[in-house]
Amino acid sequence: MTTEQRVTAAGGKKISVEQLCFYYGSQAALMDISLDIADHEITALIGPSGCGKSTFLRCLNRMNDTIPNTRVEGRILLDGRDIYRPGLDPTGLRARVGMVFQRPNPFPQSVFDNVAFGPRILGWHQSRSDLLTTVEDCLRRVALWDEVKDDLFQDALRLSLGQQQRLCIARTIAIKPEVILMDEPCSALDPVATLEIEELMRVLREHYCIVIVTHNMQQAARVSQQTGFFWLGRLVEFDHTNTIFTHPRERLTEDYITGRAG
Repeated sequence: MTTEQRVTAAGGKKISVEQLCFYYGSQAALMDISLDIADHEITALIGPSGCGKSTFLRCLNRMNDTIPNTRVEGRILLDGRDIYRPGLDPTGLRARVGMVFQRPNPFPQSVFDNVAFGPRILGWHQSRSDLLTTVEDCLRRVALWDEVKDDLFQDALRLSLGQQQRLCIARTIAIKPEVILMDEPCSALDPVATLEIEELMRVLREHYCIVIVTHNMQQAARVSQQTGFFWLGRLVEFDHTNTIFTHPRERLTEDYITGRAG
């Protein structure tokens, strides 16, 4: 994919990726990735297992830094500034670019303490009443407050998987990120919980830039405004979601979407 094939959507550019390459040792996992990710929209990344989607997602908040013997070439700009520039604090970056993982991973603590964790770690010296207001606001925004308000100090692991994933999203937004990355956030959930998370994503995109990795092409079609198709570490095509699923430019994209490849 050439840089001329970028799509910049109506939400305004939040992230620009320029000729990104990523290596595990000498093995290239991502090759020459260039795309623009819009604010206040959902960008879906699709493609077969092992094609580089999750690796790319983790480049956006430098979580790959924790893996030994890896390196990055190219640039990723967040609001016009390179996130790999010398001297940048990755911890501060990850406060701006939050992550929701494949399986719900609440801490073995209370519901309240899960959501309060980030503000406490970041040293936001709130009173108990202010912290409770923050927790309530975040739980309301993920449509979980009414279900847990009487059990705020109960073990979060007692919640259903769908509730746990919404709690993890509440924990993410408690630190006031600008971007939310979601790596297969519904893969461990039943259909009802999946639809709840999808509806939540639609609501959250009014306030955040959201990037989601999904194997579920129907999910990508339902929730996203932009879609990128990855294949063997390359971005084959990136366009408006409706275009990708109805009139893709590349034959490989069409073959994957129709089940002839992948």
